[in-house]
Amino acid sequence: VQLQASGGGLVQAGGSLRLSCAASGSIFSNYAGGWFRQAPGKEREFVAAIRWDGGSTDYAASVKGRFTISRDNVKKTLFLQMNSLKPEDTAVYYCALGTSLVMVQRGAVINSWGQGTLVTVSS
Repeated sequence: VQLQASGGGLVQAGGSLRLSCAASGSIFSNYAGGWFRQAPGKEREFVAAIRWDGGSTDYAASVKGRFTISRDNVKKTLFLQMNSLKPEDTAVYYCALGTSLVMVQRGAVINSWGQGTLVTVSS
């Protein structure tokens, strides 16, 4: 499966962005989805995950209450709505699929990471 993340850009602190992740292939709806990010000089970290049917979600503590993950299984797309952005949210954001929400949280994903989409938050 191939995933293409988009929607990144430059935004001021306090602003919002909505990321999208389009999947190719027919297996999208069978898998949990997730978003990760990697800031310059740091390790890639988990941001959010969603169960295959959208019935359960989980978030990193640093984004809980500000970010919302969702999915559209018909359009084979993951979304990440990011509100109240902070400069520390600046990173390349990647999307991923995994066999379960827990596996996604652990970074055990089935796809290659790809190029991601850059989010830059200015202070």
